[in-house]
Amino acid sequence: MKKIVVFAAIVCIISMIASCKSYHDYKMFQTDTSILVDSVERLRNKATSEYKIEINDVITLDIYTNNGEKLVDPNNALTDGQKTAKEQPAVIKYTIYSDGCAHLPMVGNIVLKGFTVYQADSILTIAFAKYYTEPYVKTTLLSKRVIVFGPDGGKIIPLEYQNMNLVEIIARYGGIRIDGKATNIRVLRGDLRNPDVQLINLNTVEGMKLAYMDMEPGDIVYIEPSRKVFKEVLSDVYPLVGITTSVATLYLIIKTSTN
Repeated sequence: MKKIVVFAAIVCIISMIASCKSYHDYKMFQTDTSILVDSVERLRNKATSEYKIEINDVITLDIYTNNGEKLVDPNNALTDGQKTAKEQPAVIKYTIYSDGCAHLPMVGNIVLKGFTVYQADSILTIAFAKYYTEPYVKTTLLSKRVIVFGPDGGKIIPLEYQNMNLVEIIARYGGIRIDGKATNIRVLRGDLRNPDVQLINLNTVEGMKLAYMDMEPGDIVYIEPSRKVFKEVLSDVYPLVGITTSVATLYLIIKTSTN
């Protein structure tokens, strides 16, 4: 029995050490330059896929036939007939108007407001199927936006007007609640593999001044969640304690039955 108690104690200590490590691993940004690029990309893609198209959003379309084998140009809308083959065609942008529709070549007004980008792909594929065999449509969102990661997950915040600052972006995200750290807010700008990173502490006067910085399209804001380490340690240790208790109980039953 003494050996079992010692074993249980060792298991608990190892679990607590592992829990402390997992807490540090949870932080997305350890320093100004230490960034988990793949994690950020995954979260950004998730936030983008869940974003629902709104009025004044801007999109572009890539349209293919035969399940993506051939790029098509509806009514020459995506290229200028005067351009040579060597010149790159201009990117045609489509705005979502107040009625929720985008005015598109050949298919006319299509309601896209309230749908995700992936849903828009399906809607437009059906619309262009009247004119092309097995079309494939890829919708790209070009709107000016900022992505915020925090305790509530990732959210896309549109830049509704010029000179929107960090305070306004955080307010639209839902603010910083008790489970978020106002002392550790990071703004990433540029290439994720070599970004400019600004660390902002809203608990200081200097930090509040920095918080009124103008946001730029593509900026990423990270609000570090505040975590209850003791509670998490208990949640990690509890299953192991339960297993150890079960083993000890089984041992006592076997020992009692053999005596």
